[in-house]
Amino acid sequence: MLADPMHQKKVSLLNLTVVVAALGYFVDIYDLLLFGIIRIPSLREMGLTPDQITTDGESILSWQMFGLMLGGILWGIVGDKKGRSSVLFGSILLYSLGNIANGFVQTVEQYKIIRFVAGIGLAGELGAGITLVAELLPKEKRGIGTSIVAGFGITGAVAAFFIKENFHWRTCYFIGGGLGLALLALRVSVLESGMFKTMKAKAVKRGNIMMLLNNRDRLLRYVQSILIGVPTWLVIGILITFSKEFAKEFGITAEIDPGKAIMFAYAGLAVGDVSIGLVSQWLKSRKKALYVFYFLTFIFMILYFTIQWNGSAFMMYFLCTMLGFASGFWAIFVTIGAEQFGTNLRATAATTIPNMVRGTVPLMLMLFQFLRGLPGVGYVNGGIYTCAIVFILCVIAVITSKETFHKDLNFEEH
Repeated sequence: MLADPMHQKKVSLLNLTVVVAALGYFVDIYDLLLFGIIRIPSLREMGLTPDQITTDGESILSWQMFGLMLGGILWGIVGDKKGRSSVLFGSILLYSLGNIANGFVQTVEQYKIIRFVAGIGLAGELGAGITLVAELLPKEKRGIGTSIVAGFGITGAVAAFFIKENFHWRTCYFIGGGLGLALLALRVSVLESGMFKTMKAKAVKRGNIMMLLNNRDRLLRYVQSILIGVPTWLVIGILITFSKEFAKEFGITAEIDPGKAIMFAYAGLAVGDVSIGLVSQWLKSRKKALYVFYFLTFIFMILYFTIQWNGSAFMMYFLCTMLGFASGFWAIFVTIGAEQFGTNLRATAATTIPNMVRGTVPLMLMLFQFLRGLPGVGYVNGGIYTCAIVFILCVIAVITSKETFHKDLNFEEH
């Protein structure tokens, strides 16, 4: 893959790198969301009570997310020092083996440790794939290209739900690990980024994560990039994953399956990710597209908390789908993260940013637990206050961030 503009203009949107990145993200999302989908049956089989399923489920999810944060740093540095394609091999091998090991867990403590290890592996897939795609495609196409990767990849959650419906939860983990190992064969065909090869020959620092922190402008760009993506995991990590608990508080008598809620939400996310890419292309702006989808997220959050009292399972699943669609700006968010930084820091930024977002889930859960535990607040109001606080911070980040739609990526940070 060459880095020159004439070559980029000839590159098809459905080239091998885009296809393999999409398939890789499909497996990544399958494994990433699998615990949320099989949380209840797996923990119930281990003999946990309903209250323990909720609290230990939050704890296991937090361990997975901490693994993602650590892995994001690890793989981001490797991506800028050794190359983007090397990350794809190492990360997919680790999370595939981790998920196979998850099929053998017998205790909650084992569950936590192995989800942590799997989380480290899962951290590398998206950032490396998006970086490769962004550096391969011309600026006029890269937003659509990354949307294709994310839109198709996110359907991995839908596949995880249907596999869960037909197989034992342990088998679901074996299938995820097997899919990852099978994907390694395709990784052999993915070439290294031409921009990375050109940059590697220069005397510039590569993969130095301190460069993201020791410069005020870069640090601001980094924090803004992280906050922009947080609403997606605010929706998934709290409103969708614990939809069963919220339904009980709303007085919904029908049984709500969190796995089904995640499936519907990710079906919406898949459509949203492709849609925002097209909207961004139409508006010639990343920020304007984000404003549209942030507004939709805000509206459906309000509906989630206001029209479901004594409601129905249909309405819960419908709102989960629409919240998924509205918060389906993951592709654009990751693209913005890649576009904000030079080639010598791009993999570090693009890999750590989405995983730092995922790593905010334990922090949001702690905030949620604290708020709902305050006298007179309760579960639902705790959720409302958590959403309000987090969402306001994220809106400020979008407003103060820079437009990157037309940005040339062939530059370095010094």
